[in-house]
Amino acid sequence: MAGEEEIMRKDITVTAEPRQGRGKNEARRVRASGLAPAVVYGVTDKAVAVAVNPKEIGRILLSRTGHNTIFNVSVTGGENTPVMIADWQRDPIRGNLLHVDLKRVDLNKPITVRVPVVTRGEPKGVKMQGGLHEVVTREIEIQCLPDEIPEEFAVDVSELMIGQSVRAGSIAMPASIKLVSSPDAVISHVVTLKAEQAQAAEGAEGTVAAAPAEPEVIKKGKKEEEAAAPAAEEKKKK
Repeated sequence: MAGEEEIMRKDITVTAEPRQGRGKNEARRVRASGLAPAVVYGVTDKAVAVAVNPKEIGRILLSRTGHNTIFNVSVTGGENTPVMIADWQRDPIRGNLLHVDLKRVDLNKPITVRVPVVTRGEPKGVKMQGGLHEVVTREIEIQCLPDEIPEEFAVDVSELMIGQSVRAGSIAMPASIKLVSSPDAVISHVVTLKAEQAQAAEGAEGTVAAAPAEPEVIKKGKKEEEAAAPAAEEKKKK
């Protein structure tokens, strides 16, 4: 049950300027110039400190293929190589890009990536039985060649009845793609609402049943006061 797939490699080239140093002061200087500090690493042992245009990286992250997009990074006076965005940091308040890790990609070797899973259709268990459709897993991990990474996997859930589920192992994939996630991982299922309503009702009854405890204590206190009153009067007479 898989939908249409779109490869992640795009005809995009991001220009990067080499950085002479690292550290907080250097990073501040780079950001002040309107760029974002980045590192290109992987495949070879050589890690290169660079500065990139944060708007270009931001557009890639916001595209349909997101961080799984394979694009070229061209370092001025240096290499021109395919990469993926392995990690990135944003300012929690301003939202601007603070740092980017660009991982080189060997197009001839399989890589492991996480791909989104989306559901299609309305389950019969919802329409006919009044159940609730829950999405449990939104991404699965696969291994394949870089040029074969799908944009997403679409799963048809229209036939699901209450108590039934779709698991990762049931997602149809080309022979060249290997599922890394557990095949038993539940993608989505349809559950009954009755059990949830019963639990809520039991919880409400338990709350009501506990309420009379306070009046009992008050009654007990009144009896003790009433019993103590005659004793106090007799003591005064003595």
